Amino acid sequence: MKKLCVLGSVNADHVVRVPYFPQAGETLKGGAYHIAYGGKGANQAVAAARVRDRSLVSVDFIACIGSDEIGIAMKQAFERDGIYTDHIVEIADQMTGIAMIQVADSGENSIVISAGANAKLDEKVVEAHQTIIETADCLLVQLETPLQAIEKAVKIAKAHHTQVILNPAPAQPLSDELLAHIDIITPNETETALLTGVHVTDEQTAQQAANVFHQKGIQTVLITLGAKGAFLSENGKGEIIEGFKVKALDTTAAGDTFNGALAVALLEGKTLQQAVVFAHKASSISVTRLGAQNSIPQRAELN
Repeated sequence: MKKLCVLGSVNADHVVRVPYFPQAGETLKGGAYHIAYGGKGANQAVAAARVRDRSLVSVDFIACIGSDEIGIAMKQAFERDGIYTDHIVEIADQMTGIAMIQVADSGENSIVISAGANAKLDEKVVEAHQTIIETADCLLVQLETPLQAIEKAVKIAKAHHTQVILNPAPAQPLSDELLAHIDIITPNETETALLTGVHVTDEQTAQQAANVFHQKGIQTVLITLGAKGAFLSENGKGEIIEGFKVKALDTTAAGDTFNGALAVALLEGKTLQQAVVFAHKASSISVTRLGAQNSIPQRAELN
């Protein structure tokens, strides 16, 4: 059985519907409000767990939660999805991370995060659980937890021939040293512009951006383009792989669903092109539903 290790954040999402995103100083009358389980790391772990063939792939999750009821409830929910939770650390006197999410009528979202226990996912936590990274076939990481710990985790992975997939979100500058340890990077257009200086507007500029990543040592670049699909470049040769046309209700966790499904598909032996189509299927279903983890589909729905 192949082993996926996800390292990342856990958030309780406070979600409110809005007609549009307010300007500075503007007060809007919101619509439906609810609390959902989220966090980029948690979303990706849940997506992987739900869309995998359970006879082929296992999912471990390294994360930190607070000493509060919602953190414990989320851990129990992960267990119900079949995620191994032995490496989720409860941090005393800390709250589980939260995200304040506005979802506009257009389906787009705006998110503000308070790290809480996520800020405690440091190098010591990584060291305490490094055996899981060393024995994994793939490590999937994002950027909602401390960067030093992420750097340590990817170095451990690289030293033990564990494939590393980096979803560089939320967007922030990254060192060339970190990028040199990445096998597959999956930025969106905004993250691509920040990391490469190239604004992706068409296939030509997508290849220019991908080439910047290739020059930094990353063999496989996958730039997600929303409704347009994704641009896949390997060793300087790229192509657009189209997504599925759906009516988007809420794009929260769409990218996370894509990344979790991509990692699973590769571990199951699919080609990169097949894995991208598989990931497109999962994310396209997720945007037709409200919320983060509750929008993520099960394997049977993709089949």
